[in-house]
Amino acid sequence: MAHRAAVVVPTPAHSSLAAPLTYRSELALAPGTLVRVPLGRREVLGIVWDGEPQAAGAEEKAVSGALDGIAPLTESWRQLVTFSAAYYQRGIGELALAVLPPQLRELGPAQLARRLKRRSERIAPSASTRRTGPELTVQQREVLESLRGEPGTSLLFGATGSGKTEVYLRAVERVLDEDARAQALVLVPEINLTPQLLARFVERFGEDSVVPMHSGMTPPQRLAAWLAAHLGDARIVLGTRMAVFASMPRLKLVVVDEEHDPSYKQQEGARYSARDLAVWRGRSEGAQVILGSATPSLESWLAAERRRYRRLDMPARVGEGTLPAVRLVDMNLQPKGTVFSAQLLQALRERIARGEQSLVFLNRRGYAPVLACTACDWKSECPHCSAYRVFHKIDRSLRCHHCGFTERVPRACPACGNVDIAPFGRGTERLEEQLAALLADALRPNGEPARIARMDADTTRGQGALERQLAEVHAGEVDVLVGTQMVTKGHDFRRITLVAAVNADAALFSSDFRAPERLFSLLMQAAGRAGRDAGQAIASEMWVQTWHPRHALFAALARHDYPGFAARQLKEREQAGMPPFAFQALLRAEARTQETAQGFLNGAAEAAHALPGAHGVSIYSAVPMAVQRVANVERAQLLVECASRAALQRFLAQWQPALHTLRPKGLIRWAIDVDPLVV
Repeated sequence: MAHRAAVVVPTPAHSSLAAPLTYRSELALAPGTLVRVPLGRREVLGIVWDGEPQAAGAEEKAVSGALDGIAPLTESWRQLVTFSAAYYQRGIGELALAVLPPQLRELGPAQLARRLKRRSERIAPSASTRRTGPELTVQQREVLESLRGEPGTSLLFGATGSGKTEVYLRAVERVLDEDARAQALVLVPEINLTPQLLARFVERFGEDSVVPMHSGMTPPQRLAAWLAAHLGDARIVLGTRMAVFASMPRLKLVVVDEEHDPSYKQQEGARYSARDLAVWRGRSEGAQVILGSATPSLESWLAAERRRYRRLDMPARVGEGTLPAVRLVDMNLQPKGTVFSAQLLQALRERIARGEQSLVFLNRRGYAPVLACTACDWKSECPHCSAYRVFHKIDRSLRCHHCGFTERVPRACPACGNVDIAPFGRGTERLEEQLAALLADALRPNGEPARIARMDADTTRGQGALERQLAEVHAGEVDVLVGTQMVTKGHDFRRITLVAAVNADAALFSSDFRAPERLFSLLMQAAGRAGRDAGQAIASEMWVQTWHPRHALFAALARHDYPGFAARQLKEREQAGMPPFAFQALLRAEARTQETAQGFLNGAAEAAHALPGAHGVSIYSAVPMAVQRVANVERAQLLVECASRAALQRFLAQWQPALHTLRPKGLIRWAIDVDPLVV
C-alpha cells in the first residue's frame, strides 16, 4: 500500500513553493523523518512535516529513501521552525533545511549509515569527571536559589566581573544532576568568545559532555556536533546564534550570555533573533531561560519591568573588587589635532612601568577610512559600492569592507597625477602605529621596551590567530592592546587596569535611534575589562576622550548607572513611539537601478494600503539604504510600523502574496526584516 507524506524541501527565498510538497512512499513515515526526495532535476534532503498532504497531483513523485539511521526531528523542533518561518516571513522548507548541517544535506541513506557506524566505533564510553567550582559569593548563592522552581525567563543583571559565568555553570550543573538525560544550550554572541567559555565548560564537565556549534567549524565538525546533540550524547551545546536551532530532544535550560549583543540578530537570509527565539523555545519546551548582561537590551529591561521576565541583580564584583573610575577628557581643551591627550599618555606610561596592561579601542579597523588627494577632489571610493575603500598600510592596499574589492595603493592621484595623496581619519592600524611612536620611550619593569599589539578582524583572520593573540595577552606579553569592539566583549583579562575610548562621540548624534543604547553598552562593557583582578581593581580606570563631556550618557557612564540610563532612554522611546513601544518591519529591495528598487517598494506600498489588515499600520516612503550600492547592486527599503505586534504580523501575512505578484524587470531580490536593528 502506498503512503503519502508532506515533505518540506529547500525552496528558494520567497518561492511560491513555501508549503510542504506531497510525495509517495512505500512505508509510513513519521513527521520529522529525514528523507531524500526528487525536486526538479535534483535530489535533495527533505523533512517529513506535520499535517495532511495536499491533494494528489499528476506529477506526484516517490521518496528516494529515508535516513532511518537518525531519529526523527522532534515535534518541539518542528514547532520552533514553524513559528520562526511564520514570524520572520520565510518559507518553512527554506528555514528548516538551512539550519541543518551542510554535510547532512548532502548525504544519502547509505552514506549516513557508514558515517554513523564509524562514529559509534570511535565513541568509547567514559566516566564523566566533573570538577568542583570555586566557592560562591553571597549574591551568586542568592541568584541560584532564586532560579530554583518553575521554568520561566530570568534576566540576570550582573555587573562586569560579578561572576555571571559561574552562575551559568552552576545552573547547568543543577539541571544535569536533576535529570540524567537533560541537555542545556548556552549561546554566546560571537565566535571569538566561544574558545574561552568552551574551555571553562570542558574543564567543569569534561570534553565528552560539551560540543561547540558555530559557523567557523568545518562541515564534518558541524555534522559531528549536530549528531552529538540530536542523539543526546552531548549534554551541553555551546554556540553562536545558529545553535538556537540545534536539535536537542531533552532541552531543560537555555542560557543567553551578553543578551544585549546585536550579533544575535541574523542579517542575511532568515533574519531571526536568536535571543528572542531562545525565549520562545524555552517557553514552548518548558525549559528555563537565563538572559545575562551587564547592560541588558531595552526590550529585555522593559519586559522585566512589566514582570514578563524575572530580574535577578548581581551588582557587586567577585572579591569585593570595585568598578573602574571613569575619567572624561574634554578634547575641546586639547591642542588642535590631538589624538591622545597628554594625561592619557602619562597614564599609559605609568601602567607600563608597573607591569600592568592597558586596552585602547576604536571601532574602525584599517589604517584610515579614506585616502584622499590634497590637490583635487579624488577620494578612495569603491567603484562598486557607495562607500570609500579603507587604506590598509600593512599591505599597502585599498580595501572595500562591503564588497571586498581590493587594489594596491596608487603611486599618484588617479585623477590629477598628484603624488601627495594622504590618509584621512584613523583606524586601529594607524592608532597602533601612533601609540608605538608615542610610547617608544616607555619601559617595562624589566627594562624592556613596551609592546603594543593590535587585535581586530584583520589580525585574527588566520587559523588559530585569535587564540594565539588572546594567549599572549593573558600571559602578560602585551602592554597596550589596541582593538575594535571585539576586544571589549566578555574577555576576562586579569591584568588590564586601564581602558581608553579615543573616539566615543560618533554615535551620540546618529540618526539611528538605537545608537545611544549601543554606545552606552559598548563603553560599559569596555570598562568591564579593567580591574577584574580584585587586587588591582581600586586603581583601575576607564578613560573617555570626548568633545561633549557634559552629555547625559557620559554622566550615567561615570556613575555606572545603567538603570538610570535605561529609564531615560525608555522615556524618550515611549514619547517618540519607537521600539520597544512599537513594532517594526523593513521591506528591503535590491535591483540593478535605484529606480527599479524604489519602484518595487512603491508598488508594494500601494498594495499594502488596500489590505484589510493595514488599519493601524504606518507605511513610510521608500528610501535608499544608508549604503545604497554594494557590489553594483542598488538597495532601498521601506519601513512599516505598528503599535501591536499581533496586528503587524497579520498585516505582513496578508502582504506576502501581494509582494509575490510584483516582479519588475531588473529586480534582483527582496526580503522582509522583522524587528530590524538598523532602520
